[in-house]
Amino acid sequence: MIRRILVVFLVLLAENAFAQNLTDDQLNAVKERLAQGAKQSWELGTEAQALTELDTPSFSVLTTSASLPPPQSAPGSLEEVLTIAQSAVSKLSTSSAPQPFYANSAAGDPPSIGVSVLIANWTGRGQQDNLNYAGAATDQLEYLFLKVPRTSDGAISHRVEKLQLWSDFVAMTPPFISYYGVVTGNQSMVEEGYNQIKLYRNYLLDSSAGTDPGHWSTGNGWAAIGMLRVLGTIARSQFSGQMQSEQKDLTSWVGEIHSGMYANLRSSGLFGNYADQNSTFDDAASTALLASTVYRLSLLGNVHTFIPMAEKSRQALFAQGSSSSTNGSGLTHFTSDGWLTPVVNPDNIGQQGTQSPEGQAFVVELSAAYSDWVKAGSPGASSASHLGASLMRWWVIVLAVLTGIALL
Repeated sequence: MIRRILVVFLVLLAENAFAQNLTDDQLNAVKERLAQGAKQSWELGTEAQALTELDTPSFSVLTTSASLPPPQSAPGSLEEVLTIAQSAVSKLSTSSAPQPFYANSAAGDPPSIGVSVLIANWTGRGQQDNLNYAGAATDQLEYLFLKVPRTSDGAISHRVEKLQLWSDFVAMTPPFISYYGVVTGNQSMVEEGYNQIKLYRNYLLDSSAGTDPGHWSTGNGWAAIGMLRVLGTIARSQFSGQMQSEQKDLTSWVGEIHSGMYANLRSSGLFGNYADQNSTFDDAASTALLASTVYRLSLLGNVHTFIPMAEKSRQALFAQGSSSSTNGSGLTHFTSDGWLTPVVNPDNIGQQGTQSPEGQAFVVELSAAYSDWVKAGSPGASSASHLGASLMRWWVIVLAVLTGIALL
């Protein structure tokens, strides 16, 4: 009887230890909803980046072992990303004037697709479908530099119709500019991606600047992931040795965001939509994005300060729950068909939404970042976490032994 109770206890312990990770089926459902929902340029660009990080890490600037420029042969796992690039370039007009990948009022959003377009060109996609990916990327770049308003010191506006600086821009445009510089061998262009981030930080560091009077959690996440992508681009590039100070700055600036944000993490493990406003709703989307940046900073910058808090968030986001609290999914923060919840409305950032394509991409990014961090040996994990993992491995061994005895 004691043996059976112990076996049951160990089974429950093992299940709990693995409960805070999405299964392959669950992650595939998240990706399916992402593909279903991504329609806007920033959603498609974020989807392309997230899929690259998860499915083809050798092409991701956030992978510490990846090389830039990337391999010139595209693996099959990159097909979804290349299809996003193909769809954008195939819809461009034949005009000789510089044009963005998607024509809309947000100048800073369409460049989010830029890295996937550059990869399509680099891997010879144009030889298969006769599309001019190189020309499309150059047009997008020239559009930013020649057609979009700027501040007096050179910060490119996120909007076309009037000069506005949004934190979203940092995730969408500088990574494209710097990546363009790497694949064309232009260090000045790599530096310009960094310069745009520096300018935006100077303007948006405090809530007294910009059009958003509060500390929007997703906006902080956008800024952090954009900084990390430019950091990864520089670090993986042929210009890494000549741009050490820029890398130090970017590492420090991401840490700066983490320090400000994680001081406001709620007991639930989630951030509020506005981090320092207790009256705002829990937002799982920004929580996933910010947690992913903690794991990435650990790998790219050897900074592990907020790993315990990212772990708290990840475990909360991926936690299993009772049937009455899981919308039929078995997971507290996902619906039965795989939508993350609760989330901010991407089209009205002061309101709670129901379906967020960018939130789905953030879950993919978190899963990829955590997987890479674990594969690297979980650097910076607390001694308590290591002890828990060691005990878990020991109990699983005991479980196997006891189960074997029971079957004899």
